[in-house]
Amino acid sequence: MLSSEGARLGDKAARRLVQSGCCRIEPGLTEAEFARIEREYGFEFADDHWAFLAAGLPVSSPAEEGQTWAQPWPNWRNGDPDQLRQHLDWPTEGVLFDVQHGYWHDAWGVRPLVLKDAVAAATLHLAQVPRMIPIFAHRCLPAGRGTCGHPVLSIYQTDIIYYGNDLPDYIDREFGAREANVGDRRNPQATVPFWRDFL
Repeated sequence: MLSSEGARLGDKAARRLVQSGCCRIEPGLTEAEFARIEREYGFEFADDHWAFLAAGLPVSSPAEEGQTWAQPWPNWRNGDPDQLRQHLDWPTEGVLFDVQHGYWHDAWGVRPLVLKDAVAAATLHLAQVPRMIPIFAHRCLPAGRGTCGHPVLSIYQTDIIYYGNDLPDYIDREFGAREANVGDRRNPQATVPFWRDFL
């Protein structure tokens, strides 16, 4: 069962996305579809992300098809499973790319001297970090039923920044659903272990 705050934030974000007119929105995901997706891909949506997708499933418009991302909106209902897995793996694959080019997280201890050993060690560490779930392209929320209100992060390798205080704020900022009220802006607080270390 979703928290009332998660449901409120997800519904608010969905309404703002509709107001923006930025994309085509299909009927929301059903309980059975959520169960299949979460079982097949091995995660649970956060409550606000769940409520957002239950209200309506945003899908890519033809204009978006020419972007770097083949489908910036993950099509959880009819998307290609391999493409969805790539979308889900994007955050950790980006960190591994940076590991291949010299990055090493302090908490991982001493970096192995041999590159393949460093990548293998980093892969093991990354298997333990919270999973980040794409909203649009490389904008993500952490997985986790029973959670909500996390800041939206833009994750591009180890270049990670805040892209919204929460899901409704992100929709406003990314898609210009309304003029973001300066009074609504606050300093977001990083909530997710490992990923918050880059902010």
